[in-house]
Amino acid sequence: MQKLTTDDLISLERYHKERPRMRAEVIEHKRHRQAPIGAHVTLYFEDRVTMRYQVQEMLRAERIFESEAIAEELAAYNPLIPDGTNLKATMMLEYPDIAERRPALERLKGIEDRVYLEVGALGRVLAHADEDLERSDETKTSAVHFLRFELDAAMRAALKSGASLNLGVDHEHYRYVLSGSPELRKSLAADLD
Repeated sequence: MQKLTTDDLISLERYHKERPRMRAEVIEHKRHRQAPIGAHVTLYFEDRVTMRYQVQEMLRAERIFESEAIAEELAAYNPLIPDGTNLKATMMLEYPDIAERRPALERLKGIEDRVYLEVGALGRVLAHADEDLERSDETKTSAVHFLRFELDAAMRAALKSGASLNLGVDHEHYRYVLSGSPELRKSLAADLD
């Protein structure tokens, strides 16, 4: 999957006009790229479409139009686009109640290293978490992590051929497995070479 360049972006003025349509399209696209694993962990699988939208939103929100600043945004978000051999996701630990969130993040320290996927019967692939910077500290995990699942050739071929997909968390305080829907599997298979 190609990384984004400035040629993929549109001007702030044009984006302002096209934003409602683009937003609706991205929301629909993302609908088949979400994986809720239990009540409090959701993986949002990223791709070129989601990252283009994110960059356009950042340029809009920050009123960025200088080429150097645009290049910085592209450099920040391009690593979240799959490379053809992997899947990339933003993992959110979702606890709406602030009083519940802090103790949960303390209890779930290290959860980002216990997220996995399974394609058919080909074994588990643990996520590589937060390769850009450390998001957890000595006492708690972060509510947001960036994950990369590297798939070997057999796994990629199996997923593209319709094999089952399980996504799970195997942490001592949080154990859940999600069986990926046909729509999720099809959407993620499109990310692979």
